[in-house]
Amino acid sequence: MKYSELKVWQKSMDLVDDLYFVSEQFPQSERFGITSQLQRAGVSIPSNIAEGHGRKFTNAFLNHLSIAFGSLMEVETLVLIAERRKYVDTNKTASLLAQTDQIGKMLSGLRKSLR
Repeated sequence: MKYSELKVWQKSMDLVDDLYFVSEQFPQSERFGITSQLQRAGVSIPSNIAEGHGRKFTNAFLNHLSIAFGSLMEVETLVLIAERRKYVDTNKTASLLAQTDQIGKMLSGLRKSLR
């Protein structure tokens, strides 16, 4: 199975698209701040899933899934910060957090299945 066939990777890619769309609406003054950080953290999730899968060793894959999960938690925090700064409305925050919750559960399930 290719990494791109993993549902968690696919959902993570969808999240990246949504994060880019949302963060491009942030004030220009945040271009090198929260905008960049949110985009990088989002990209880190599917990237680490793919990289770990490509390592072909279970322990390496587990390590990369752990990194992906950490990036997911960073995304959640940044989304909440953006909401507090009024860059994102409550409905969009709820939608993004529902995605991160689903991806988190999928990552946890994948990690458990590999142990």
